[in-house]
Amino acid sequence: MNESKVLIFDDARWQQLYDKCRTCTDCGLHCTRTNCVFGTGNINADIMFVGEAPGQNEDLQGVPFVGRAGQLFDRYLYAVGIERSDVYIANILKCRPPQNRDPLPEEQDRCINYLREQVRLVRPRIIVCLGRIAAMRLIRKDYMITKEHGQWVQRGDFLMTAVYHPALLLRDPRKKEDMLLDMKAVKEKLDELHKA
Repeated sequence: MNESKVLIFDDARWQQLYDKCRTCTDCGLHCTRTNCVFGTGNINADIMFVGEAPGQNEDLQGVPFVGRAGQLFDRYLYAVGIERSDVYIANILKCRPPQNRDPLPEEQDRCINYLREQVRLVRPRIIVCLGRIAAMRLIRKDYMITKEHGQWVQRGDFLMTAVYHPALLLRDPRKKEDMLLDMKAVKEKLDELHKA
């Protein structure tokens, strides 16, 4: 396990949360992680993107969405005029599941409080779920990504939607146009909030 990458936050609350997360042993995934993949981006962002779990590249670098799927995600952000440095990106799980399998419900249950605290600290106005697992955890248990992607819901103080996970688009390029339309709608919603 390589825990040498210790983020330094100006805000003590963030540093305490990160330190707790990177030394977490609440589920078995800590045994196989290279790095805790905490989150990255603007801690004062109006928009937060949430995926399901780190992949191999993320585990190696300790940063979410840096592999092939992350590079594709960056291209969508660029295409619609959203700077990656203006958003906050995190996952439900902070450790990589073996062979990138889906996160187990008990793993999500043990890790979700880190994400909840990140949301509480960032206080985004918009939360975008990247993929069905994040949508099923954060929006609704029976969320159907193929039918409901791009639809908006209000959850407390947050406007929420879900888009396809970039990893899915690598396997099924036919959904790339839907993703572009959804990301354009995300940008429009963000612009509306900034004007209000």
